[in-house]
Amino acid sequence: MVPPLAARVAASVLASSLTGGLLVAQSPRMHRLEATPETVAYGHYWSESKPVLRVASGDILDVDTLLTSTPDRLEKAGVPPADVQASLRAIVETVKDRGPGGHILTGPVWVEGAAPGDALEVKVLSIDLPIAYGYNGCSGFVRENCEQGRPITIIPLDRTRMVGTFRPGIEIPLKPFFGSMGVAPPPAFGRVNSSPPGIHAGNLDNKELVAGTTLWIPVHVPGALFQIGDGHAAQGDGEVDQTAIETSLRGRVQLTVRTGMTMTWPRAETPTHYISMGIDVDLTAATRIAIQEMVDFLVEAKKLDRHSSYQLTSLAGDVAITQLVDGTMGVHVKMPRSIFK
Repeated sequence: MVPPLAARVAASVLASSLTGGLLVAQSPRMHRLEATPETVAYGHYWSESKPVLRVASGDILDVDTLLTSTPDRLEKAGVPPADVQASLRAIVETVKDRGPGGHILTGPVWVEGAAPGDALEVKVLSIDLPIAYGYNGCSGFVRENCEQGRPITIIPLDRTRMVGTFRPGIEIPLKPFFGSMGVAPPPAFGRVNSSPPGIHAGNLDNKELVAGTTLWIPVHVPGALFQIGDGHAAQGDGEVDQTAIETSLRGRVQLTVRTGMTMTWPRAETPTHYISMGIDVDLTAATRIAIQEMVDFLVEAKKLDRHSSYQLTSLAGDVAITQLVDGTMGVHVKMPRSIFK
């Protein structure tokens, strides 16, 4: 089992005042990064991937990401050919270096100053929906419910009202987020499948990571090599059929190096909650990691003893299954910030 994150790091990562250990440019630059055959990693995170862009700590990416499907599958499900993005066609047709996973990830991006032992702060500033549809497949955790051979379900997106129409009379509120945000794993891991999340973050599929939230990821290689993709317009906790409302996204994220912030697991913060995360092939182990990460945070950031921290996690924290379908299980614990006066 991977050891729990040191308590001092938990405090640094999730505490509201993140003033120390900051490496950031004085005037952040905006970098436009479109998804093209030259700017994507198809199906993997890897320490040997060549960066497609170099940015300073604190700079902002205005980035495009593409849904995880192919033009022929979309058209077979009813998407008019004219509505299939040209960038998706170009990437599927020309990028031959793929796998072992299937996600089209934009990047990697080299962040100046990032080094092993640091953390990369990813602040999600905005997320927009560039296309008016998404899709949902059927597989996952209880796949015997799926009708074999049935095409993916296309879900129209009303980008003004921010709802998706699943069926007539069934509307799903849209809360877009990037299912995958991660860095290169340690070199010893080799070329890592884009599907399972891990200590590099990656395919977390955490629906809490919407615009206005912040994710911290441990850095394993120089430059971090940040990648982003797997856009979701909406998803339930668990993502039980293996897909959300899968769609393309355009977003702005700010990448900042936190020097010396040695972490083991990704952490996050929203305007309302502190979030710890646990990942393991065993759901019980993933749950234990997520709970222990929250306890460690409370000990240091809120100055509670371990006994009281564990009690408070039970009294006020919500333990949720992030996802059950990515090869490893994800669990997160949400602690409301409002209880701390």
